[in-house]
Amino acid sequence: AGVNDIFAVDQHDKWLRFGLALHTGIELFTGLWYSNQNIQLILTYYLDTIQELGHNINMFVTPGLENFGIANAHTMLHQWHDLTLQGILQHWWMCTKKNVMPEITWSQLQHQFTPGFENYLDRGVDAGWYDCDNTLQCLIFRWVFIPWLQCELDVYKDHINNTVKQHDHNKVLPHGVPNIIYNSPGDFGALDFKLCFHLHVLYHVRNLYVNPNHAVFELIPQDFSDFIQQCYNELGCPVIDCCSA
Repeated sequence: AGVNDIFAVDQHDKWLRFGLALHTGIELFTGLWYSNQNIQLILTYYLDTIQELGHNINMFVTPGLENFGIANAHTMLHQWHDLTLQGILQHWWMCTKKNVMPEITWSQLQHQFTPGFENYLDRGVDAGWYDCDNTLQCLIFRWVFIPWLQCELDVYKDHINNTVKQHDHNKVLPHGVPNIIYNSPGDFGALDFKLCFHLHVLYHVRNLYVNPNHAVFELIPQDFSDFIQQCYNELGCPVIDCCSA
């Protein structure tokens, strides 16, 4: 066993009633946006992550059109590195409820992170402050809440990755802080299966499969974003938090 062997990807739709959708990869990222069904958007999560890590890894993904981009790009990166893999798919499709690690992550998120934020969101909906079917309110909500909630998710992710998990005598994997195990697998008797690549290969794959001008990469339309930014500046750029948002 070792690190960088498997990267399991899955989506989370429990907040769609607020117009929010999440995606995660174990290891290492959690993303928040107004959609988790767009092929190019989900692919950029994967490409950004492996560019940050500096290497490629094997993939578990749940069946769904949104994950086809990851499957194609991941396979191309492996085949580019090893020509003997031509014509062989380099990822695994995981059937319903078989993608275990992300399901565990979503369950922990539901217990540890979601309740407080969900209460704030429900209070706004119940009070009539936000109607996700109202286009104007939906755009303002995206502009205000998604960057803030993404920051909160990043803090949660960093906390999980830097905290020792509860000891389990039935667990065969190393015990310790996840980030320390990931960065120093040899100290825990584990291997490192990372597959290094040149950045120009990653850029080629990104240019092939991702259109950076696709509308999904805009949080809100640019004209409205400029207008709401001007309004925000006139308000004195107040800090966005659970009290002001």
